Amino acid sequence: MWQEKIETMPREELEALQSERLMNQVKRMYERVPLFKERMDEKGLTPDDIRGIEDLHKLPFSYKQDLRDYYPYGLFAEPLSNISRVHASSGTTGKKIVVGYTKKDLDDWSDCVARMMHAIGLDNNDFIQVSYGYGLFTGGLGAHGGAERIGATVIPTSSGNTSNQLQTMVDFGSTCLCCTPSYALYLGEAAEEAGLTDKLQLKAGIFGAEPWSEDMRHEIEKKLHLKAYDIYGLSEIMGPGVSYECEYQAGMHVCEDMFIPEIIDPDTLEVLPAGEKGELVFTTITKEGFPLIRYRTRDICSLNYEKCKCGRTHVRMNKPQGRTDDMLIIRGVNVFPSQIEEVLLKVSGDITPNYQIIVDRVNNTDTFDINVEMSEHLFSDDIKSIEKTEKLIKEKLRDVLGISAGVHLVNPKSITRSEGKAKRVIDKRKI
Repeated sequence: MWQEKIETMPREELEALQSERLMNQVKRMYERVPLFKERMDEKGLTPDDIRGIEDLHKLPFSYKQDLRDYYPYGLFAEPLSNISRVHASSGTTGKKIVVGYTKKDLDDWSDCVARMMHAIGLDNNDFIQVSYGYGLFTGGLGAHGGAERIGATVIPTSSGNTSNQLQTMVDFGSTCLCCTPSYALYLGEAAEEAGLTDKLQLKAGIFGAEPWSEDMRHEIEKKLHLKAYDIYGLSEIMGPGVSYECEYQAGMHVCEDMFIPEIIDPDTLEVLPAGEKGELVFTTITKEGFPLIRYRTRDICSLNYEKCKCGRTHVRMNKPQGRTDDMLIIRGVNVFPSQIEEVLLKVSGDITPNYQIIVDRVNNTDTFDINVEMSEHLFSDDIKSIEKTEKLIKEKLRDVLGISAGVHLVNPKSITRSEGKAKRVIDKRKI
């Protein structure tokens, strides 16, 4: 079994390993990363004060803004001559988030993704089509490395050119698809329209890089005739593979020999007990090129330390239920796009899973509108049926959110499809 010894290590042994690696990482960063040393000094801490994971809470937090402030290489812990690759975020809200990897970091990353692929039953007989974008985005090359590590045949299509993606799946016999969930849904729709669904040989899909609900999972499975699995990661910590679902899909196993997760109260910053929901924080304990201590991800979730049915002992994180920074505050009410998606996907038959949230401010009052695509069936129906569906969605949203939204059913295919991360929210108040 892939790295069975690590993944099924008894808790006490795993925590001893984490403690050793944490102490080494703190000492190394104190010596090599000026910002980390400065923050340690401000707290009156030295590396000798950290004697194990029980002292993790004493260490300073790190933030996304740090990466922007020290752009591009100011937080690296290795000389650039030892950096084998860099990745970066899109930089759409400011400077790019640049991260660096040594050769060992890249090997560890491939191991993380390979663990997931093995956990869901993939092996060297599989054809894995990687339809995440390649380049500075971590998705494509991250999935690629994991597929190679298990000996599978990699089909590196990258994103875009949907008709070619589908034909490649059919002609090459792809058995696993890796891409964003929104693009998977788009591929499913396109396969139906092209009459190719029954020709696909897909058995599994590994989808991540954006939030998605259980209802969206079922919709993807229905359209592509595969089993859809969640993978979690972020560029700042590693990329896809920081945590992943196994065959039982009861949360995502964190690769705890490389990353220590915590859940904190985002307001008080106190560490919360196991099982409580709060903000996810990660510490990298094996990364060489770009290590981070107590990085605030802004993702909201909880951790489950019970042993999984699969036998793995690594903690499982539940699917993030929103973000502290992507949360919309509308008329004083906290609204998460994932809540809206769950409501929409339960109105089956009359609408598609494609929607867009538009928030604006008129005369000092927030406006909140949601455009939702009608199904072909509803589009061909009478106006009363459309109005009835709009009313139903409005009522369900008000029950869940505690706030009213303007719901507008729009024509099929009228909302722009995405080949990468879906643009679900347009907040005009920030313009």
